[in-house]
Amino acid sequence: MRFGGALLAGFLVCVGGAMRAPAQVPAGRDVVAPSAFASFDPVARGGSFQIAVVLKIREGFHINAREKSADYLIATDLRTEAPAGFKVGQVTYPKGELHTFSFSKTPLNVYEGKVIVHMEVTALPNAPLGTQHIPLKLRYQACSSEVCLPPTTLDVDAVVTVASAATAARPAHPELFQSQR
Repeated sequence: MRFGGALLAGFLVCVGGAMRAPAQVPAGRDVVAPSAFASFDPVARGGSFQIAVVLKIREGFHINAREKSADYLIATDLRTEAPAGFKVGQVTYPKGELHTFSFSKTPLNVYEGKVIVHMEVTALPNAPLGTQHIPLKLRYQACSSEVCLPPTTLDVDAVVTVASAATAARPAHPELFQSQR
């Protein structure tokens, strides 16, 4: 009797070990971690600067590049409604990379790993002095080789300090802006 009970318990342990819970699928907002940085600290009233939004994309996932491969795909998009005292200019997206996935007959233009999007901004002559927040909206669709998540929009806060004199402006984060200057 004891032997049979031990055998049954061993069988259940083996079967239980072989059964795995389905892989956790993250929410779209958990796939991309964006951070915003200004090209000058502080920025000068009346001066132009750039904001770099660094996107760290979770391993095993990709997002569609700005230049999407097909009309039905959701392109990566960065926008803002500039607060008083700021004027937003052109947004520059990096080139994507063509990758082949089992779910697509043609290669797709995607971002993986880390990518940087640049936005041109001007602090107008009447920009408020001190710490200012430029609210950004990042929209993308994340996919793995098994699943595409619903499109996601994240709020990204670009914090800049505005100074009255251009002489106070100093380049910041050169590693993010070298190719842009």
